[in-house]
Amino acid sequence: METAELLIVDDHPLIRSGLRALLESEPRFRVRWEAGSIHETVRLLGTARPDLAIIDISLPDGNGLDLIKRFRVTLPATRVLVLSIHNEILLAERALHQGAMGYLCKDESPDNILNTLHRILAGKISVSAHLEPHLRNSMGRVQRPQQLAVQTLSTRELEVFDLVGRGLATGEIASCLHLSVKTIESHRANIKRKLRLETSGELARHAMMWSLAGNQ
Repeated sequence: METAELLIVDDHPLIRSGLRALLESEPRFRVRWEAGSIHETVRLLGTARPDLAIIDISLPDGNGLDLIKRFRVTLPATRVLVLSIHNEILLAERALHQGAMGYLCKDESPDNILNTLHRILAGKISVSAHLEPHLRNSMGRVQRPQQLAVQTLSTRELEVFDLVGRGLATGEIASCLHLSVKTIESHRANIKRKLRLETSGELARHAMMWSLAGNQ
């Protein structure tokens, strides 16, 4: 199994140390980078290419959600897990909307944190168990019109939609399906037209929520 290189972003050294010890108890995980602020993280991203980043929301120089957007733009292949003291549904929704693949509260068990990381690396969206029903309900209210429209997608379009929901970038989807980037871009455009979505951000959000709801 290939080793995954991780970045931890948290302003508490003790938490970073504890996470490092937990993660490196498994051979698959290697913590290569640590940062205590948005500024430190941005500086690291000049050279760092983590497979997965674990980000706290509350950072001394800003909101960790802003970092998720930066990852989606500059390092789309990096998967993001938010690990926060906040167990609010709204924050979890916003994190997923920005492009995070997971949202866990800091009171989760070590085993659950590790299992969640494995799920995210496998392309699965994962959130704290007590948040999941609320997220499904709230996103279900938003997506009911799209749920019917999804049935109009072709088999190939459905494959692309599923992979978008798993957090894969266009190039990654092209590689996975053995198609050209131009072909994937065409499928994405058709999916947006059929689902009446205006932007790539809307497409990513609806695909992720569809994946979270277990429709894949």
